[in-house]
Amino acid sequence: MTGPRTDSRPLLASTAGRGRPLRAVPEHAMAGDITALRAETQVAALGVDDWPEYGSLEWLKLNPSDPRCYAATLEAAELHRRAEAERRRLDDLMDNDPEAWWREITADATAYAARRGPVIAARRTAEERRIAAARASHRPTHQLRATPGWPPIAIPGQPGRYLTFRQE
Repeated sequence: MTGPRTDSRPLLASTAGRGRPLRAVPEHAMAGDITALRAETQVAALGVDDWPEYGSLEWLKLNPSDPRCYAATLEAAELHRRAEAERRRLDDLMDNDPEAWWREITADATAYAARRGPVIAARRTAEERRIAAARASHRPTHQLRATPGWPPIAIPGQPGRYLTFRQE
């Protein structure tokens, strides 16, 4: 699939001055940095600006001698190298500092919980909703009062007894 690069894909294209020949290795470069620079240099040497994603139908249709085929392969190899380096880093961190490893792998969930926590805490719990419903349906008993001009009121639980205005 051709098109603009996405954030998840490494920048290997030679457009906008990104590609440069690798003549010397920067002083404090690590092995992974040198590998990424080498991939950039190779893509710059191919002179391609756009290529399909490795393994896509468009990539499969390319002639094996097409430089875009090699650029896509380089990009896939670089993505794989970065993913493996990250996996090894996390494995090493888990072995040597489990608390730091746990903080790192749960950082996104912790940040999400920090954002959503106040909203969730403001909601009423099921228990609070049950109590509110019970209070609404169980009002205190009404005190019967006879009023002038109204007929006598039957007293509940006492058959034959009535409350009349004169009795008050």
